[in-house]
Amino acid sequence: MFSFLQQFEFQAFLSAFLVLFAAIDAVGSIPVILKAKSMGRIVNPKTGAIYSTLMMFGFFYIGEAFLSLFGLDISTFAIGGSIIIFLFGLEMILNVEIFKSSDAESGRDVTLIPITFPLLTGAGVLTTLLTIRAQFGDLNVLLAAVCNVFIIWFVMRFVEKIEQVLGRSIIYMLQKLFGIILLAIAFKVFITNVTLVVEKAGM
Repeated sequence: MFSFLQQFEFQAFLSAFLVLFAAIDAVGSIPVILKAKSMGRIVNPKTGAIYSTLMMFGFFYIGEAFLSLFGLDISTFAIGGSIIIFLFGLEMILNVEIFKSSDAESGRDVTLIPITFPLLTGAGVLTTLLTIRAQFGDLNVLLAAVCNVFIIWFVMRFVEKIEQVLGRSIIYMLQKLFGIILLAIAFKVFITNVTLVVEKAGM
């Protein structure tokens, strides 16, 4: 227990938090949530936070076992994941849609589909979670995930007020900033894990 807690490093935690924050892009999802509400759809902040927590923690612990079925490890998965992170960064910077999202809705309550999944906690975020685990350590990533779940709840709960306070231009600027951060992190994760794979192969 104490050895697990000793893994905490503020810099690693902050880096993991920023990567997840950029990948989730809760601020960038504000227009989508506002549109859903304007159409009379239900977005439940508490339920959304619970869904996000279950999905991220579940994939965090089961994801590695799932990878082992295909003969993969965290390092090789991280290499593929870094490419996904890179593409997410391009989406945010260039305003293009590389990952096509479904417009499916579940009745009037859209908290799970499509708001939580795939908008906020989609496959790309889950991939990012395992990818940065190899880079920043379990405890730091889990704490970063918890903090981001709080942000997801906060955005869902106060989405109208956030848009009024920040304005569309600030939200747009934040999207671009975190897109650049994602690109930089993707390069670092890719180089680090390629080096590890090469060393394991004895090349």
